[in-house]
Amino acid sequence: MISRRSLITTGAAAGALLAVETATSASARILPAGNGNNQGDDNDQGGGSVTAFNVISDIQGDLADFAVALQDIAQINPRSKGIAIAGDITPRGYDFEYAQVSKVLAANPAPKSLAWAIGNHEFYVPKYSDPNTLAQATWPNGTTEDSLFKSFYNFAGRNTTYSEQVFGDIPVLMIGTEKYMHYHDATLWDEVWMSDAQFAWLEDRLWYWRGRKRPVMVISHHPLPNTVSGSRNKLYMSDYLQTDRLLGLLGRHPDVFLFTGHTHWDLALSDWYARRIVPGSGNLDGFNVVNTGAIQTGWTDNGTGGESVVPGGFNQGLQVEVGAKSVTIKARDFQRKEWMKQVRVPLSTQWS
Repeated sequence: MISRRSLITTGAAAGALLAVETATSASARILPAGNGNNQGDDNDQGGGSVTAFNVISDIQGDLADFAVALQDIAQINPRSKGIAIAGDITPRGYDFEYAQVSKVLAANPAPKSLAWAIGNHEFYVPKYSDPNTLAQATWPNGTTEDSLFKSFYNFAGRNTTYSEQVFGDIPVLMIGTEKYMHYHDATLWDEVWMSDAQFAWLEDRLWYWRGRKRPVMVISHHPLPNTVSGSRNKLYMSDYLQTDRLLGLLGRHPDVFLFTGHTHWDLALSDWYARRIVPGSGNLDGFNVVNTGAIQTGWTDNGTGGESVVPGGFNQGLQVEVGAKSVTIKARDFQRKEWMKQVRVPLSTQWS
């Protein structure tokens, strides 16, 4: 059986995630997810205009499928207000790999607004002594932590991993790690560490947009445990070092939508969407969590507590349509140019 945890040893195109065995103390419960198979067009979401945008993740060097996704998005959503990319933009984080992504963007139709979240693959340069030579035994091979962040900042056009953009009239908040933890603790690798400043910023923006009756879209590469597909697998249970703190912020807001990638788990799975209830948050309805699928290589449950590759081609993402009363999220197979499923989520507060 192929193990994505061993792919890191297969060459320069690898860079798969390392298993994290530490447990998390997060306490929250999850509502059963709907099957997402609503029928019909949900463009009438309150009688007003609908803001549509797209979410993808995990390009990881699969530039051909990235181009296919951009072309399909241009056809199905020509008025898309933007694309949010939930991390793993590159396979390893080299500047030339970022440049390759930019080249594909320049050669294909794409909205002007692009919201980039940082992923763990943006930190894999230190595993190589040069782009063609895997050298984990001599990590970090002269690569500094600061240089990895600078490469992302130069590409994304900002100087923090967390940032806000607005797609039309809908706020999109990008969050992510501010340390690559193996530089700080030899027992850790890809875990997400967020500063007090990032938490304060996130709390401020969530309350700001709630006061303006706007649903908030939060983009993060890593999944929170016990939410969407793959997040109950031990490989993904400990991705955040401050799980409870993040849940405590997001859990207070019923109209928050958290989009996460990293697992590459198939959007065909029934738990691609869920609502997460956080005890003590005062929000008995919970907040929304959505799996983003992946551009590069699909994975799914192998039935024995692990995961296996989805056979055949794989190229999936989301379209999000926000109306005054509800948000419709549609899962898309870009390769086959087919809608897979959708879910319509009523908003707790109508906005105009």
